[in-house]
Amino acid sequence: MSAFDDSLARARQYLARFRGKTLDHQIGGKSVTGSGGTFETRSPVDDTLLATVARGTAADIDQAAQSATRAFLQWRKTSGEKRREILHRIADAIEARAEEIALIECMDTGQPIRYMSKAALRGAENFRFYADRAPSAADGLSLPTDTHLNYTIREPIGPVGVITPWNTPFMLSTWKIAPALAAGCTVVHKPAEWSPLTAALLVEIAIEAGLPAGALNVVHGFGEDAGRALTEHPEIKAIGFVGETTTGSAIMAQGSQTLKRVHFELGGKNPVIVFDDADLDRALDAVLFMIYSLNGERCTSSSRALVHASIYKEFAAKAAERVKQIKLGHPLDPATEIGPLIHARHVQKVMSYVDAARSAGATVAAGGVLSSLGTNYVEPTLYTGAHNGMKIAQEEIFGPVLTMIPFADEQEALSIANDVRYGLTAYIWTRDVGRAHRVAQAVEAGMVWVNSENVRHLPAPFGGVKSSGIGRDGGDYSFDFYMETKNIAIALGDHKISRLGI
Repeated sequence: MSAFDDSLARARQYLARFRGKTLDHQIGGKSVTGSGGTFETRSPVDDTLLATVARGTAADIDQAAQSATRAFLQWRKTSGEKRREILHRIADAIEARAEEIALIECMDTGQPIRYMSKAALRGAENFRFYADRAPSAADGLSLPTDTHLNYTIREPIGPVGVITPWNTPFMLSTWKIAPALAAGCTVVHKPAEWSPLTAALLVEIAIEAGLPAGALNVVHGFGEDAGRALTEHPEIKAIGFVGETTTGSAIMAQGSQTLKRVHFELGGKNPVIVFDDADLDRALDAVLFMIYSLNGERCTSSSRALVHASIYKEFAAKAAERVKQIKLGHPLDPATEIGPLIHARHVQKVMSYVDAARSAGATVAAGGVLSSLGTNYVEPTLYTGAHNGMKIAQEEIFGPVLTMIPFADEQEALSIANDVRYGLTAYIWTRDVGRAHRVAQAVEAGMVWVNSENVRHLPAPFGGVKSSGIGRDGGDYSFDFYMETKNIAIALGDHKISRLGI
């Protein structure tokens, strides 16, 4: 049996648990069918039914929010050392079920196994990282004066809502939920309706690892009902959201009546700037990896390649040659580099840009067509001869699509890079140290990598500027969101107090 056949057989075994049953909400440690009926989740691989899923309503969200509120009274008092112990047990269980999580996620999202095989391990790493910070989560500062000792402590903000996307759902869920639990918050999680399966695995793992009932609740459903009810619920003190910029704007408006704190990781139209003195072979590898890996369905993708005019023609030709050789296939085939896109509706969106590119004068140097493999398979696409005013250079396509734009000098490169509404990441390729610093400081992005692809360091801040987000994840930055800082001032003696009415 080949590795592909073996993986497919194992995936079918793991998916069998969902067949013929409704994937319920998990509220207060129990399965809850809810009152909103059901919806179907189908595999982007072949459109087969994976599961029937409970569709959450405002009543279901209210039940979950009340459960999280009750659990918060106890979880917030649980020592950091005890929280660390429980979160490490969750991480252990994630690692033990890594294959199951990866195979289910591949079939639910269409992401190739070469990337998803590490998704569960990255999720476990997120839990371990924040587990080890739980004992110090409440720590603050000593800020003395001559007359007073000021000191700060941090306290968990309360029950929080977490709304996660469909592209790499398990890893991104852990990225939000782990620091919330480590901080002492409780969580109501609303996973994406297009890829809900691994959210059920995560809450199951957490409960079995000893997380108190109600500390993590999952309500499935759609943004317009379950999502909106979560963002408007008065018991939910904050919303952590990863997804589209337009949805982020709606969430901010919905949460305004209850003065909700929000943390948004939103869209991107990220530039990778390749100067003529760069290591061009490494730059090309990084450019192609950051747009075509994960099916191009990633917020940090380098979807605009800005290439110095003197090397543009050669660089574009080499890129086109490589793009045409990228292997499309079944996500469980180890040789597959791009799998099917998540949903037929998303395929429609990605393909709608082909005519827009041609009509604006760009060249379709590779791809731009559907593959013969199936409905959701899109050939990796490269647009050349583009300029930054084109739709393909301004809008987030969120697929395996690269737009390549020439520039004349450093100033023009910066002008093009910054001339979008987004500001999540930027990538710079140059051997000139001074230029690397100048451009990195001047580009409008929350994160910049120089002579590198997106290599994450968990203590470092993660987040964007402009329409790409609000707030930062990573390290202690996550606790800034999930916790309130309290200042306590203690008089050191009999300082003078002004007297009135004498």
